[in-house]
Amino acid sequence: MDMKLDPSRDDLPLLANTSHILVKHYVLDLDVDFESQVIEGTIVLFFEPGNRFEKEGSPTEETCPSEANEACKFRTPEPCHIPVTDTRTFSSKVGCHDFVICGKGEKDTSGKDGNHDNREQASGISSSKYCCDTGNPGSEDFLLVLDCCDLSVVKVEEVDVAAVPGIEKFTRSPKLRNQIVRELVALPADRWREQLDCYARCSQAPGCGELLFDTDTWSLQIRKTGAQTATDFPHAIRIRYRTKPQGRSVTWTSDQSGRYAGICGHMEYPCRFQNASATTQEIIPHRVFAPLCLQGACQETLLPLVPACLAAAHSILGTHPFSRLDVLIVPANFPSLGMASPHIIFLSQSTLPGRSHLCGTRLCHEIAHAWFGLALGARDWTEEWLSEGFATHLEDVFWARAQQLAPHEAQEQQELRAGLRWRRLQDEVQNSPQEMQVLRPNKEKTGHVSDSGSSVIKHGLNPEKVFMQVHYLKGYFLLRFLAQRLGDDTYFSFLRKFVHTYHGQLILSQDFLQMLLENIPEEKRLELSVENIFRDWLESSGIPQPLQRERQAGAECGLARQVSAEVAKWVRVNRRPRKRKRRETEEVFEELLPDQLVLLLEHLLEQKTLSPRTLQSLERTYRLPEQDAEVRHRWCELVVKHRHTGAYRDVERFLQEDQAMGIYLYGELMVSEDARQQCLARRCFELSREHMDRSSAQVVAEMLF
Repeated sequence: MDMKLDPSRDDLPLLANTSHILVKHYVLDLDVDFESQVIEGTIVLFFEPGNRFEKEGSPTEETCPSEANEACKFRTPEPCHIPVTDTRTFSSKVGCHDFVICGKGEKDTSGKDGNHDNREQASGISSSKYCCDTGNPGSEDFLLVLDCCDLSVVKVEEVDVAAVPGIEKFTRSPKLRNQIVRELVALPADRWREQLDCYARCSQAPGCGELLFDTDTWSLQIRKTGAQTATDFPHAIRIRYRTKPQGRSVTWTSDQSGRYAGICGHMEYPCRFQNASATTQEIIPHRVFAPLCLQGACQETLLPLVPACLAAAHSILGTHPFSRLDVLIVPANFPSLGMASPHIIFLSQSTLPGRSHLCGTRLCHEIAHAWFGLALGARDWTEEWLSEGFATHLEDVFWARAQQLAPHEAQEQQELRAGLRWRRLQDEVQNSPQEMQVLRPNKEKTGHVSDSGSSVIKHGLNPEKVFMQVHYLKGYFLLRFLAQRLGDDTYFSFLRKFVHTYHGQLILSQDFLQMLLENIPEEKRLELSVENIFRDWLESSGIPQPLQRERQAGAECGLARQVSAEVAKWVRVNRRPRKRKRRETEEVFEELLPDQLVLLLEHLLEQKTLSPRTLQSLERTYRLPEQDAEVRHRWCELVVKHRHTGAYRDVERFLQEDQAMGIYLYGELMVSEDARQQCLARRCFELSREHMDRSSAQVVAEMLF
């Protein structure tokens, strides 16, 4: 494989040979040095060979020869120079000292009698580019290749798990290291506590011989002399490594308190779906972490929303996949409004200003990822709609339930949001390459890997991909289409069944669609088939035909009609001469919801001209600088389009404080060819550039220079 890839056109290689060997568990022990911006430490990996390469018969006696002399034939390990740490070094074992708000939640009893599914999807190992054999005895040494980028590997060694005190209590072969690991990973689910304890103790065992290793741009290759198959290869290894300050996976930034934001550790995770007490727990324990300067905003806006959104999610999907939730407010340069990980949600500080609407919907979106994206996920990374489409669809459902809206109010709100997303989808398909609008780009090859288990992520290195919403939007409209055809009761009843069946697994589109069609009555299928959905929704660019027909046939909802009436008033105001007749009556404007304000401003953006007087009145009427980031973004677009100099301060503030949403404002400032606007854009970029997300900074730099 050519390792000199062009990020603008090439796919991201995944070299894992998961057909030969799997990572069943890993243990991290890391230190973070904030001064050098380096994360350093070890990872211990526990392996299980693939079944197709398991040797028959009993294992042979193992020995532990020194391989120091052999190492130089493949690569001599670098000397391990560990920097001396001081009070500026944050260890993974140290707690977070930033501001924290705790929600009451409910007592978490999941750790007492829950089961733990240890058959988790494994991380990848890859085959050799040096033609070392990966499965056949009698040939060259087995080569283990791990996906790896922007890391400096210092040392790789086999772990002597046989040296762990008391290991003989649970294994039949205490002297055979590989046999110990085989029996450890094979422990039944009801022994998960014992298994986790053994993993932890084994990860602290001493090394018993360095392994040969080499690295390239995308992988780390490891071998042991004389180990010709995956079964012979050490089943527990320790890798000492350090990150690079310029690495693409870690971004360093200061929080508003002048310190660096730390990530707190999380408790062990048993399978809550098998825990009777967890199934009835509507609100899991939760906390909010934020800089001190955002304490008031979090207490006022965010913290009251968390229990309502958690309870809403539980009412729709049932058991929370994770036993607790921490919400971390991240700095302005975080490249999105939110991101979900097990036990923790990263939420942009841009969600806090204004009313609770943006904060609530984004929180609901990230909570939905606990089920779709974390408890279960896409087996092929190109099918990200299985995560983002579901989270986008469920965010509306959760948010309506969290607000305790009446059914007709919830429907009106969801119809309005569908209209907004329809406008965004139309804009996206008109302004993006067709090949990047396809939700299932690998088509019939989706989920396929090479004989070694390697694969690629379609468009994985294309910088445009980061800023596209097509997987969110088309996935959302597909799920909305299915829910409408089947009825909400049938659809969400199935969704709970699907989650219960597939949690802890990786899936493909057909897994979801086939189970859906098998679980609904014949009369509700209405000519739906997996093949038709693939053709119309997942494997074609542009807007799906069923969606076009629906939007053409549908009428505006009541909330959208109200916006249209308000737009007409503003058009009349804008046409009036500066000096009006005395008998002319003032327009009376209605109070609008945040989503209605967004739609109003989008309609006004379609007007050719708006006078400064109209823009000033618009700003005063709706107090636009005080609204949430979605509304303020549209306001900034109006300001830029009409060169409304009196509100340039709002654009400057947005570009610096709402970097997750302000990227395209830079482009609009430059396209205008107005010297003052271009100067504003360059000045804001220079102020933010040092701490801006790297991908965002690259895109903005291309716009400006």
